[in-house]
Amino acid sequence: MQNRAAMGIFYLCLGVLVFSLQDAIIKAVSGDYPLTQVVATRCIVSTPILLIMVHFEAGIPAIFSRDFLPLVGRAFLLLLAYTSYYMAFPALPLADAVALYFTVPLFAMALAVPLLGESIGWRRISAVIIGFGGVIVMLRPGAGLFEPAALLSLFSAATYALSMLMARKLGTETTASVMAFYQNGVYLVGAMAIAGVLAATGVQHASHPSLNFLVRPWVWPSTTDFLLIASCGVIAAVGMMLLTHAYRIAKASVVTSFEYTGMLWAPLWGFLFFGEVPYLTTIAGAGLIIAAGLFALSSPSARENRPG
Repeated sequence: MQNRAAMGIFYLCLGVLVFSLQDAIIKAVSGDYPLTQVVATRCIVSTPILLIMVHFEAGIPAIFSRDFLPLVGRAFLLLLAYTSYYMAFPALPLADAVALYFTVPLFAMALAVPLLGESIGWRRISAVIIGFGGVIVMLRPGAGLFEPAALLSLFSAATYALSMLMARKLGTETTASVMAFYQNGVYLVGAMAIAGVLAATGVQHASHPSLNFLVRPWVWPSTTDFLLIASCGVIAAVGMMLLTHAYRIAKASVVTSFEYTGMLWAPLWGFLFFGEVPYLTTIAGAGLIIAAGLFALSSPSARENRPG
């Protein structure tokens, strides 16, 4: 049992590390290529990999699910979540964008009360308050340093939390690979649709870097940049396999807290690749967010409600 837990932690930490590389790559290309081109390229590369995963996990017929509309609806929420998340990258230090995104479990707890009718104890209520206190510290109100793109990371966390609650309602009949296949398909269609609308309306430039990342016209990439962008498709598929395997072989109550190792990689990549040095308020706010998440995860009700 201890070996399974240790392997689960290892797979989860490795999966988080792999996904953190995707964030660094997308930030690196965000000044030269539009987000829609990056997402579309990633999705095209991911499609055959995900089909292979579906084949071995559930069989190709599993794609034709009875839950087609809920799966598409959830994937659309994730499209909103990841579009807003990536749009924050050109305007924010990588550590800030990722740390604000890690408010996902706090949003999930807060939204589970009105949407699922769940009750949460004093520990989890306290965690939400502490976590959003950390957000306020990071936003530095009154310091003249507020960057509106921070709201994109928070919007991303809120919409991702909604998708998590929706996944809970879908139950356990749909496999992770099928969900990922639907997500990938909606991302691809959504990216192409947004690019088409922007091209038809002639919108090609915006003054804010986050909006410019979205509306910039497609350009022919260099070989190096194409390989970097395409690698995100492989990273996404490999990362998902690692995280899924982690939750399969170990209890969620054991491995979930290790999701926060992502907070270690973001400032490291930000410093190594972009010369970003985190503000003290970023470190303090991120510490409060992590502490709040771990405090919530340690509550008895949280352990009882987790699968595994």
